[in-house]
Parts: sequence; C-alpha cells; structure tokens
Amino acid sequence: MAEERNDRRQAVRPGRGDWGTVATPSAATQPLARGATTVELSVIIPAYNEAAVIGETLNRVVAWLRARGDAELLVVDDGSTDATASIVEAYAEQCPGVRLVRNPGNRGKGYAIRNGVAHARGEYVLYTDADLVYPIEGVAPFLAALRAGADLAIGSRSHAGTLFALHPRHFSYIYQRYLVGRAYIAIVNRLLKLGVSDTQCGFKVLRGEVARDLFPRLRLDDFAFDVELLYVARQRGYRIVELPVYFLYLGEQSSVELVRDSLRMLRDLWRIRQNGRRGVYLQEPVGTRATVAR
Repeated sequence: MAEERNDRRQAVRPGRGDWGTVATPSAATQPLARGATTVELSVIIPAYNEAAVIGETLNRVVAWLRARGDAELLVVDDGSTDATASIVEAYAEQCPGVRLVRNPGNRGKGYAIRNGVAHARGEYVLYTDADLVYPIEGVAPFLAALRAGADLAIGSRSHAGTLFALHPRHFSYIYQRYLVGRAYIAIVNRLLKLGVSDTQCGFKVLRGEVARDLFPRLRLDDFAFDVELLYVARQRGYRIVELPVYFLYLGEQSSVELVRDSLRMLRDLWRIRQNGRRGVYLQEPVGTRATVAR
C-alpha cells in the first residue's frame, strides 16, 4: 500500500539547468525534441488549478521523456486562476520540448485535450492526468500495443492485471467510485455497444494520425468526451485494445461529483447516440476549435 506523500503537493520551479532530483545522469544527456517537424511521442496533460502538483509532474515527466529524446510535453491550461500557467511557462523557457497551450477560459477536460492534440506533433499521442495517478513510466506496453497494430491503447482499471496502491482509509471511497463506474460502463455498453470495460481511465495512447482524425470530430467538452472518443473510433473502424494500469491514489478527491456529474454524463450518452444515428461523426470536420499555443 502506498502512503500519502505530502511532498507531491509542493510546486517546483526549475532553475536554469536544474531539472529536479528525479533526473538521472543518463537522462540529462538527452534533450527533448527541439523544433522537429514530428516527434515519436507527444504527452498531453490538461491542467486546471494544478499549481500544487504541476511542478513535480513536470520534473518527473521531463526526466522520463529526456531518456527517450524524441518526445514533447504539452500542458494545456484550462483557464486556471492560480499559478499553473506561470509554472509551466517557466519550465518551457528552460526546455524547448515543453510547451504551454492555453484554452480561452475554463472549457473542460475534453476541450483541453482536443486543443492539445491540435498542437501535438507526435507519431503517438498520450494523454494523462496532471497528478500522475497513472505513472508516466507505464506507457511502454501501450506503445508496444500500437506498434503491434492497435490504433488506440486505453487503460482499464477493471483489467485483471491492474494494480491499486492506496491507504486503507481510502478504500471505501475508491470502492464507492468503482461501483458507480461499473454501473456507468454497463449503461455505456448497453446504449453505445462499445465493448470496453473502462471508458474513464485517464491514460490513453493513440496513433498520432488517428488522434488527429478523431478529436476534430468530437462535440463534448467535459468528462463524457472519453466515451465520445471511443464511440467515434468504433464508427471509424479503429482497433481498440485495453491494458492494465498502475493506479496510485494519494488521497486527492476527484473533480467529478458522483450524483451531479453522473446525471450529466448520462445526458451526454444520449447526445452521443443521437449524433451517431444522424451521422454527425462521419462528416469530415471543416476545422478544429483549438486555440493559440505559446
């Protein structure tokens, strides 16, 4: 079981040449991609008022990406009112492979990731959460699945191989969310025939060309965008595989409110179904709603 770590709540701003204690000597010799037309991997992290964790997240992700070399990190600020954007901006000044993308106000997680995809240059695109409850180091089998022929590799907390690390006092909260999630996915599969065990896990990797085909077709900006993404992927004939994840829960409460947001997501499921029946997702998008990147 993993104990809560208060140090995760400390924001870290890098000094010039300082990438935090997580970087290894070998990683420091490999810069992130600088100005390349394409890179192998784009990592997209949506962030809203994440100043307390974003510094450590940047340290950890950059250290891992530096070991790869051919990669970039895009943090999409969703209209934060704290220091999130300025922390990322300071990092980007020291590391050209880190980019800050700004939304025009608080538009929602789905909008933020769509905006990030519009600016991503990767052959593969990963999106994950700012608190890294799904560690970045777990991406290797997802990339392997794409190289083996999958178009989308998505994490599943219901996979037999998934591991949970949490303090025992958090078990009842996580179990409650698990039960709600099981009911929700049953409704999703009944209405939309997705055939997956988890739509909401915040760790998904797509082929770059697939991401750039799918995201401009999406219409939802909030949490149900994950369902919409998988629904459109099924309509487009893409191959989806589910993989286990390592879920590290440190005690932060989810931004999803179970009753209110569950009702809204059920409404969104109906919208997705109706859009699918009307052929909305099969129309070629004229453009995206992405906005300026810095």
